[in-house]
Amino acid sequence: MKTASLTELYEEITLCTHTDLTALLPSDIQNQVGHFNLFDINNLFKNIQQTPASPYPCRSFYKISLTIGASQVIYPNKVFDIKQAALIFSTPKMPFYWHPFEMNLSGKFCVFTAEFLQPLKSGVVLDELPIFDENEYPVFVLSDEQCMRAMAIFQRMQEELKSDYAYKYDLLRTYVLELIHFGQKLQPATTLHPTHSASARITSLFIELLEQQFPIETPQQQVRLRTAKEYADVLAVHVNHLNKILKQETGRTTTDLISERIAQEAQVLLKKTHWTMAEISDSLGFTDVAHFSHFFKRQTLLSPAAFRAEGNTRKPKSDRGLIYTKDGLRYTKQI
Repeated sequence: MKTASLTELYEEITLCTHTDLTALLPSDIQNQVGHFNLFDINNLFKNIQQTPASPYPCRSFYKISLTIGASQVIYPNKVFDIKQAALIFSTPKMPFYWHPFEMNLSGKFCVFTAEFLQPLKSGVVLDELPIFDENEYPVFVLSDEQCMRAMAIFQRMQEELKSDYAYKYDLLRTYVLELIHFGQKLQPATTLHPTHSASARITSLFIELLEQQFPIETPQQQVRLRTAKEYADVLAVHVNHLNKILKQETGRTTTDLISERIAQEAQVLLKKTHWTMAEISDSLGFTDVAHFSHFFKRQTLLSPAAFRAEGNTRKPKSDRGLIYTKDGLRYTKQI
């Protein structure tokens, strides 16, 4: 199954609308952990000069859409015909295609990665939220009043994205969560209390074990577990079994999840400390700076030096000193 990345999403939009990529990206998004952006559906459709070559059946990012007008949401085994306002949630685990029936649609949608919400102190694990359950179809037809409430959240997002507030992305994270909870309130009550399978428990134990290694607070501290096999050994499961479970529960492999978390910590250290590249490289368990630089560029498309140079243009906000406590299958970060 084809998986569409954020890069492919932007390429598709620039191709169809003949809009320059720099005009689509928030000016300071590269200074952030993860990715977030917001689009106005009416503006996109107004500039469309050709239709996409093919739909994206599956994505590597999350998307929340408020659509107003006639359209269709197509899942592999279910189709929703929408004639009015609707709120649609999509996850990398659930492939779907949105097909508009008219060109004068209105509404907004935001895209974000799981990493974007990680700096939150709520300990939210996206794939454990009912709204992103792969067995659900999170498509909600809205009343006029519900549509106005959802639109108000998107409008606050849009205003904040254009602002020069130093901590606007922290505020945007809370707006994303507000939309998620707004959607979950629209779900039947029976879906809000899922039973956790053995796979979900192992996934949560893996996440807890992964997060226990962070934050890195001194150059002398070092990541203890680096490979999928090392995590599997601690969890007393075969590495292939762990990989299968994590792929099933999160849509990503064990190595992907480890790499993403190490890359996230590397971004924090580059932006918020004055440590040398060698100190950061050693703390994160790399054999040398060259290996670290290659890894970081593969994860972020920027060299560590380039990322640090851009990151220093923004006043950092400390999120150090966090601890993790178990609360069922969720983990709450406490200050």
